[in-house]
Amino acid sequence: MATDVAAQELTIALVGNPNTGKSTLFGALVGIHQRVGNYPGVTVEKKVGQTTHHGRRWSVVDLPGTYSLAPRSPDEMVAVDVLTGRRGDVPEVDAVLCIVDASNLERNLYLVGQVRELGLPTVVALNMVDVARARGVTIDVDRLARHLGLPVVEVQANKKLGVDAVRDALSTAVEAQPAAPETPFPPEFVAEVGRMQAALSRPGRAAPPRYLVERLILDSGGYVEARLLAEAPPGVREALNLARQRLAEAGMPVPAVEAVARYGWVGRMLDGVVTRPNVRRVTGADRLDRVLTHRVWGTLIFAAMMLLVFQAIFRWSQVPIDLVDRAVGWVGEQVGSRLAEGSFRALMVDGVIGGVGSVLVFLPQILILFFFIAILEDCGYMARAAYLMDRLMSRLGLSGKSFIPLLSSFACAIPGVMATRVIEDRRDRLTTILVAPLMSCSARLPVYVLLIEAFIPARTYAGGLLSLRALTMFGLYMIGIVAAAVVAWILKRTLLRGDTPPFVMELPSYKWPSPALVLRRIWERGVGFVRRGGAVILPISVLVWAASYYPHHGEAVDSPTRIERAALEDRLAKLPADDPARAEIQSKIKSIEAHLAGEGQRQSYLGRMGRFIEPAVKPLGWDWRIGCAAIASFPAREVVVATLGVLFDVAVEPEEAGSSRLQSALQSATWDGTGRKLFNVPVALSIVVFFALCAQCAATLAVIRRETNSWGWPIFTFSYMTILAYLASLATYQLGMLVAG
Repeated sequence: MATDVAAQELTIALVGNPNTGKSTLFGALVGIHQRVGNYPGVTVEKKVGQTTHHGRRWSVVDLPGTYSLAPRSPDEMVAVDVLTGRRGDVPEVDAVLCIVDASNLERNLYLVGQVRELGLPTVVALNMVDVARARGVTIDVDRLARHLGLPVVEVQANKKLGVDAVRDALSTAVEAQPAAPETPFPPEFVAEVGRMQAALSRPGRAAPPRYLVERLILDSGGYVEARLLAEAPPGVREALNLARQRLAEAGMPVPAVEAVARYGWVGRMLDGVVTRPNVRRVTGADRLDRVLTHRVWGTLIFAAMMLLVFQAIFRWSQVPIDLVDRAVGWVGEQVGSRLAEGSFRALMVDGVIGGVGSVLVFLPQILILFFFIAILEDCGYMARAAYLMDRLMSRLGLSGKSFIPLLSSFACAIPGVMATRVIEDRRDRLTTILVAPLMSCSARLPVYVLLIEAFIPARTYAGGLLSLRALTMFGLYMIGIVAAAVVAWILKRTLLRGDTPPFVMELPSYKWPSPALVLRRIWERGVGFVRRGGAVILPISVLVWAASYYPHHGEAVDSPTRIERAALEDRLAKLPADDPARAEIQSKIKSIEAHLAGEGQRQSYLGRMGRFIEPAVKPLGWDWRIGCAAIASFPAREVVVATLGVLFDVAVEPEEAGSSRLQSALQSATWDGTGRKLFNVPVALSIVVFFALCAQCAATLAVIRRETNSWGWPIFTFSYMTILAYLASLATYQLGMLVAG
């Protein structure tokens, strides 16, 4: 414990099982005075809030939810490190607040027992007492406190009831001297822990905390074993194996000895504390679960709910997306009008402002997605959805916990990759990260819409209920889903081979979502998306702009056309404002500017790269311009539409992605030096299939780097997705040409 608590800010750690209302209580304690980030060196979310009580400043650390302090995931290892004072970025903990679910004390007290043995001042917050009472469960809180030797406070975090009592109990616990914790383990195990502590000691360096030594013995192959043995003197591994062997010979094999000891302790703590009805009440929640978790009805309800979510994402986001587009365009116009024509103006308008806009334009869809996810999570439904999907995921070698990240990736792969943090198994987490970008995110939609409307006939079937264009769009989404399933199946049997982990998930109680918590999660995810995506998209967009702008030859490029433009501008300036000829002249000027931009891009470094790779993309039915657009789209897929507009001499704005002008330009485009049409249905399908499977998103690759702490996995992701996209695109074009005859 920190030494002089009166003279410093107090650090309070919040711990608890998932779905116990820990985050809600954290928000009630600190309000809006909180910050979210990652712990240095690991991609585990770090929440820290500030509050004051009786004139003393508190720093409240919301640790990741965990069922025990036996670390099997990065989240759980962080919780152990913070509580044992082994993280330099978090001050030494002065007190611990354990949040427990009053309706399931048997399971929750397992964690309380582990925290109690750390010897830190501890308060138990008995949350969800209203849920327990609704089930006919009564709890003798005073007797529970006496048995535990810890203060126990009843709270209802969602209604902020009991929060002041929790503050008072924590303040008192910090001032009091905590009682020496008693261990639930038998003497033989305690003796082995003492021997291992001695074996781990070395001159000038203290042995690890007793709790970590216990975990070393109990958790074979776990995080603690890997860390302590890496730092240990020679011979410790042999001593560890002997300790485990002696315990097994004494009838106390690990890890079973812990379960027996701790659940025996839990039973003693609850003796005479909890009273339950003789016949379990069938509640409304039970009846609702029978429907929502039913193999047939539950799946149909889930499908309908997801359809509603995706409809809302695409329909509700249109207005804010248009507003963002207009705002970015207005800013670009204002900046451009104040700068002289030249490279600096082009950099600011097309590179910097355009780069920021390419990130912000998808923010509304991200916020809407997280609005629904936050509500569904907080009310308790998402756990039911994961339970339903576990049967399908297990056939791929994954568990139901991979389902939510993959679902999130349909809006954007960035939050989908970030959502894999809840997966304990490293192989499962990596597999989910590597296939998440295959889900058709919203950034692919502009490419899909442009080419489907331009080249897929407007045929309808079933009396107009189905259209060929809608079926094509559905097929593109299914390509990503099927590809992800196949890749996951292959990875789990090769690079990331391992058994399918058992899916154990508690179905939390239903409750009304907390508006404050929902809004806070939307804010956190929105800010995280802009920071993580923008930090990568902006500089790379500038680099792509530079590659498409330089070498810029100014007036020397196509000088006759520039002279024609200058003449038209001079003529336009002399015409009255109401002269009908102005519209025709303005249209000609716009066309000339598009032609000049296209000519400049043909001579740019990017254009030269497109010509260089043309032999490689010709088997796909592409020419150098389409290849150039694919290269330019690396930082963000949506860039491809604007790039095609420039390359095919159409001045197209982002909001005109599906405009008839660009579609007409593509339909009439020909191969250089010939009259043969460049685009047809096989070529269009080849392009959309490529973009359905390729990894053209630098922000996603950067987030994969952050989540895996390695450049190897994003490089692997980009490589396998590019190869997969190329082969699928090649097969699509070649088969399409065979069918077309």
